[in-house]
Amino acid sequence: MFQFNQTHNPRNNAALIAEWTKKQIPFKKLVQETEELFTQVCQNNIPTLTEPHPNQPLSFLEKMTRWFFRIFAKPSTLLAASKTIVDKEEHIFPDWKDKLDQEYNELLNRITREVNILDFGAVGDGKTDCTAAFRKALGHGRVKVIVPQGIFITKGIRLPSWTFLIGAGKGITTIKLHHDAPKGTRLVTNANHWKGNHHLFVKGLTLDWNMERLGDTTKTSTWGNHSSCLTYAKVTYGWVHEVEGINPGLHCFDISSTLYNYAGDGYRARGGSKYVWLDQLTGYGFGDDGITTHHSDYIFISRSHMCNPSGRSHQKGSSNSNGIEIDDGSRNILLVHNSTAGCFGGVEIKAHENSSASSNIQIVGHISVNDNRSYHFRHIGHHKSTDTQSKSAYNISACGLVSVAPVYTKLYKDSAPRSLVVSGYQNVVINHFWAIGDDEYDFKNNPVAAIQYRARNVVLNELSFKNYYNAGPAIKVFGGENRAEFIKIQNVMTDDSFSKVIEAGSDVKEMKIEHVQRNRNTESIMY
Repeated sequence: MFQFNQTHNPRNNAALIAEWTKKQIPFKKLVQETEELFTQVCQNNIPTLTEPHPNQPLSFLEKMTRWFFRIFAKPSTLLAASKTIVDKEEHIFPDWKDKLDQEYNELLNRITREVNILDFGAVGDGKTDCTAAFRKALGHGRVKVIVPQGIFITKGIRLPSWTFLIGAGKGITTIKLHHDAPKGTRLVTNANHWKGNHHLFVKGLTLDWNMERLGDTTKTSTWGNHSSCLTYAKVTYGWVHEVEGINPGLHCFDISSTLYNYAGDGYRARGGSKYVWLDQLTGYGFGDDGITTHHSDYIFISRSHMCNPSGRSHQKGSSNSNGIEIDDGSRNILLVHNSTAGCFGGVEIKAHENSSASSNIQIVGHISVNDNRSYHFRHIGHHKSTDTQSKSAYNISACGLVSVAPVYTKLYKDSAPRSLVVSGYQNVVINHFWAIGDDEYDFKNNPVAAIQYRARNVVLNELSFKNYYNAGPAIKVFGGENRAEFIKIQNVMTDDSFSKVIEAGSDVKEMKIEHVQRNRNTESIMY
């Protein structure tokens, strides 16, 4: 079976989706149809905030932890959702991109110096410490720093506002972390995480965090947003284009707040980033996630590919290492034509129990290959009937998703593979979804897609399943005390590898199923 590795070019993802699925649906029509589904079915479901469940008292340590984090937190609110624009050439972008384009022009206008890092004593020989050279070249900003071909060693680079850092291309220009750099070092980050920075552009580089320098260290990261290839913390107007991240202790790319925050559901960190565009990024060997966002708003992630994490920031066998993770407190995030392979989760939209969930997340086109859970949406700790209902896990819309052969993985021992899992989220629309299995793989009678753990107001439209001879049902909607509610499934097609298409608990509330077919036109799903 075809494998995606670190050489995959994610610029081809849109064409691959069209080729594999044999669905020549214009993305403009697909996006419009998804928006209409979301408006009709989900938008009128106004979130209601509930009080903590009386049977879930906090320990003294938990109370003190939340008290501490609330010093750096603010109440979380649900923003008005951004619109997704599709132009005549089928370029897809958020409605706020015009604002970002204007700020890009402002960045270019504010640059007063263009310098070459070699002129400051840097040597791209893979040996010389170039830390001081980068510091001198960057100065106080308003600068474009050119980094030519070579391997440049540094103990960390801190970008002041109004900075454009540009190399000669991935694999041509490499910035590599010094052998003596502490484990918590961020290879490239903005200069001031507390006051924040703005107008930062990084382009055309490979960033090698040099995990090998740690030897057999069990845990490769320290805490918070440290130990990554590139971290933007409290950055307004940022770009990262055509950059490769290699072997970070934590993340390849983290668009974040000053501090991660665990003040509880209903709160989010102060000092988040906003208006950031990540494009044509690749990454592998990451200790946790490839691309991640935390407590940040208006983030655009496009044409990027993350694969084959090490998982070494976690305990062995419990590595929640995702290709793209939209994490705690993120709002108004758009993902377009990305891909993932060999991860625990391909795309995970989530939050920890003691933080607000991500909301208003849109996905247009994605390919997941051999991820354990291709698409995984959840608010941890808010799934069971005895848990507090999530105050913040709302609003996910996705279209044009492809899941190819999810598998068991050493990253997370015994985690059953799934193409789609929705847990604890409300207002979820999945439109045009293709699940393509491996007919020789033992799926151990597991369902391919699972709607579970108090997921509510979920719409699945135009789903196709093929080549799952050792699987259970194509879709399972779980009942019981933690049952899903208000589920609509329509226009589902499978081949004859399934003995059952949909299985649902008898006590699932308000479930509607329409137009389910087996063994018809299965050649429309090609691989």
